[in-house]
Amino acid sequence: MFRTLAAALLALMIAAPAVAKPAKPVVIGYIPTFKDYRPTLEVIDMSKLTHINISFANPDAEGRFVNGDLLACSDGYAPGDGMLPAADIRNIVAKAHKHGVKVLVSLGGGTLPKCSGDWVDLLSDEKRATTVANLVKFAEEFDLDGIDVDLEWEILTAIDKAGRYVQFTAELSRELDKRGLLLTCATASNPGGMIPIGSIPHFDYINLMSYDGVGPTWGPAGGENASMEMARKDIAVWLARGAPKEKIVLGVPFYGRGFGEYAGQFNDYRHILERFGEDAAYGDVIGERCAGCSYITYSGRPTTRAKARLAAEQTAGVMIWELTEDVQGPNSLLDALYDSLNNE
Repeated sequence: MFRTLAAALLALMIAAPAVAKPAKPVVIGYIPTFKDYRPTLEVIDMSKLTHINISFANPDAEGRFVNGDLLACSDGYAPGDGMLPAADIRNIVAKAHKHGVKVLVSLGGGTLPKCSGDWVDLLSDEKRATTVANLVKFAEEFDLDGIDVDLEWEILTAIDKAGRYVQFTAELSRELDKRGLLLTCATASNPGGMIPIGSIPHFDYINLMSYDGVGPTWGPAGGENASMEMARKDIAVWLARGAPKEKIVLGVPFYGRGFGEYAGQFNDYRHILERFGEDAAYGDVIGERCAGCSYITYSGRPTTRAKARLAAEQTAGVMIWELTEDVQGPNSLLDALYDSLNNE
């Protein structure tokens, strides 16, 4: 009898479906190839990333993304030659894949380089299939894990007004999905900078650029670059627009905005700590935030940790703009994000 009972219990255990483990929070970090990213790539702790987005690539006038040994249109960091060597893409992919990190190439950027082809024209009914095919070929030839669409503001609006953004993302998503590849995007959360609702189903992750709440010519005087209030609002906007929690990724900045005597200076997190000392890692402002004052507004470690906790509760994880602006060691923002996301 006992043997029979034990056998029955064993059979039930084998037949019972496994309990799904909670998905690991994503940590998506942008690597900007328009500046010297190589030192960062050598020292960054890849175990704390799930994805790297290489930024940026754009098509040339013919819709090509690669031209021989160079990208067809990019702002590569290469003295005497602005185009990024294709070998750089392969090197980033190889290093990331050794650590199980997925790599995507990001299209566009906040400002398109002069070499870029006309995205509106290249996504017309006559040319869209060729542009999509070139992107798929790009992804396959470089062993990428997907494509990130970071077409922003004016160019995003122009493409959408022409009725071409949703068609483009639908076709690109379909072709990438056939190959098991990802399609993601970056978006603002204000009118004029938001991806259209019709494109939401096409993306695996929607990265919210929850920063730049104030800048050289916009935002309230004395406002914050990336407040907790802004993060909460941006997540709420995209949930209300129908984006599932599993697709939303909260963007966090590794840089600040400077005003007064700090305007136009290097105000990324690394330079802030170099200039003002390690105590700056635990604040969000240098100076006094007020109209006409000289100040820098940024997100230090406590706020960054709080954003990670918010992201863990309400989204799929975090996105970082961008990785070269961090520091190594106990003041690292990447470490703060990772530890908070994983309750450490």
